[in-house]
Amino acid sequence: LGATFTHEYSIEAASLCNPSIVAHPDQSSAPVGSVRFVMSVRGIGEGHRSSIGFRTGTIEAAGEVIVDDAGRFPTLAVVESAVFDREQFAGRLRAIGEDTENATYVLDHLDDTFSGDELEWQIGVLAAQHDTRPDTHTTAALLRSIAACSYTARFPADTAMSERVLAPAMAAEAQGMEDARFVRFVEDDGTVTYYATYTAFDGVSISQQLLRTTDFLEFVVSPMIGPAATNKGLALFPRRIDGRFFALSRHDRETNAVTCSDSLLHWDRAVRIQTPDRPWEVIQLGNCGSPIETDAGWLVLTHGVGPMRTYSIGALLLDLDDPTQVIGSLPEPLLTPGEDLDGYVPNVVYSCGALLHGQTLVIPHGVADTFIAIATVRLPALLDAMVELSTSR
Repeated sequence: LGATFTHEYSIEAASLCNPSIVAHPDQSSAPVGSVRFVMSVRGIGEGHRSSIGFRTGTIEAAGEVIVDDAGRFPTLAVVESAVFDREQFAGRLRAIGEDTENATYVLDHLDDTFSGDELEWQIGVLAAQHDTRPDTHTTAALLRSIAACSYTARFPADTAMSERVLAPAMAAEAQGMEDARFVRFVEDDGTVTYYATYTAFDGVSISQQLLRTTDFLEFVVSPMIGPAATNKGLALFPRRIDGRFFALSRHDRETNAVTCSDSLLHWDRAVRIQTPDRPWEVIQLGNCGSPIETDAGWLVLTHGVGPMRTYSIGALLLDLDDPTQVIGSLPEPLLTPGEDLDGYVPNVVYSCGALLHGQTLVIPHGVADTFIAIATVRLPALLDAMVELSTSR
């Protein structure tokens, strides 16, 4: 209502949904036995335009979840051009079949890393040769569109976490930044980085983007490419396995798969691990965020779409050393819409990531794409309810 009178855009006017949750980078104020968390949320405003917001809270030692009140004044990030990697830039061109002579000419005259200004300079050199090089304007527009997919977003240090909003900042995400799946990633040397994959939507086409941050103040945004990174729902594992990055993929829009890579930005082959074979998942499957490491295996929350496009949340257990092997599966849904059927998108419960604290699994989830609820389940009970499997599905 306030947005109507002030002519300002209301970022959550239509919906607030599809959260993911990670441990807060600052645990200094957490009571003993508790953990502070950051929860990302998808805000949908007028025109179905999505942005990424944040909430904070505490999971207490006994498993009770307390969500802090949100700040009153949403703040947009200041967006700046990124520093580009030439090989990744070339890989993007190859992935879309546009590694033409003109594009190669421009990249060959740039250093291994280069700025937006340096790219523009070299595009100008190419444009000056329009009499001898055809389609220079087409190449220039293409290179600029690829460059726009990489940027840095910064928030003032004095803004509250819950007031920070990542809003669409380039053409490929003009209609929304959807379903961010955050993960606290720990490198082999103990270094912690927070990553999130999200779906960029321009109103017609979708693509996968990667957010990188250490403090939730500065975010580096980059495009993700490769066959396994097509469609929605890529979710990173929280550490390397045998020196490589792993991710859950839904590249075919119907099944769950696992992919691995030496680069967080390029994902090729995916191995299918789950196909729809139960009534509540008969239409399609996907993941509900990054896998959670347990002593028993990688716990993966899944979403299944059944009749009337009803979304339910299930679970798989993957082998710790070879996550293409499914070793356990929940035979019935863990969460269903229940009586909360109506809303912006009816018949839906959906999560983009859960958090394990002690033996309590905390699952924030969107309900009917209208509001966010939080469910908890004891990990031993969940594992005991799984049916043991000996081979990949």
